[in-house]
Amino acid sequence: MMSISDINKLLKEADGEEALSAFISEFSQDERGGVQKLVLSATKKLNALCAEIERIHAMQTYEREYRSFGYLCGIDEVGRGPLAGPVYAAAVILPEDSDILYLNDSKKLSEKKREELYDVIMEKAVSVGIGFSTHERIDEINILQATFEAMTKAVNSLDPKPGALLIDAVHIPQLEAYKQVSIIKGDAKSVSIAAASIIAKVTRDRLMAEYDKQYPEYGFASNKGYGSADHIAALKKYGPCPIHRRSFIGNFV
Repeated sequence: MMSISDINKLLKEADGEEALSAFISEFSQDERGGVQKLVLSATKKLNALCAEIERIHAMQTYEREYRSFGYLCGIDEVGRGPLAGPVYAAAVILPEDSDILYLNDSKKLSEKKREELYDVIMEKAVSVGIGFSTHERIDEINILQATFEAMTKAVNSLDPKPGALLIDAVHIPQLEAYKQVSIIKGDAKSVSIAAASIIAKVTRDRLMAEYDKQYPEYGFASNKGYGSADHIAALKKYGPCPIHRRSFIGNFV
């Protein structure tokens, strides 16, 4: 008879619906208390996995609706609100049969989960485009226009080109040639936009961590340039550094 320790190892190795279902089927009749606890654990894992698959299926509604346009691109931005650093945008084309789980609004995910999903998206996506506008550009043309500029750069760098754009909440004037579908809170409703949200967030966060090494007084690694109390206090004490947005900090310097 297989030991409980060995059965536990099998459970740890069980990955996916089929493997978990097979585990439950194989050991559900084993009357040992330790084994039944493992079966219960496997059942909970399977139920959670099925719920996640169902959630992701619901987030593919827009992808199914606009599939006839060809490649669909999800677009999202990060960094409109910070006092420092660039605004970033990402454009992501996922395969039609994408099986990536746990996609969501990047703000709802832990840093560790975002990093994990970043690698998965970069590996499985048909194409990923990234664009940004600098803090100088934000001061020059305003944050909304700079965001549109970053989004346009991201889309223009895609290969192949998309047939339609799924966008979080906005319409991009520079991309009128494309069919645009603006979705309120789209990063929680579309897998493509969620993927773009994650790529943009991880890319910008990594950059701000590098800026933290150059300008450690402001805590960019933790606040990412947003106006936290510590950031504002540092801004008042030291004044602006080269990456601060002059049009954003008038109340603090």
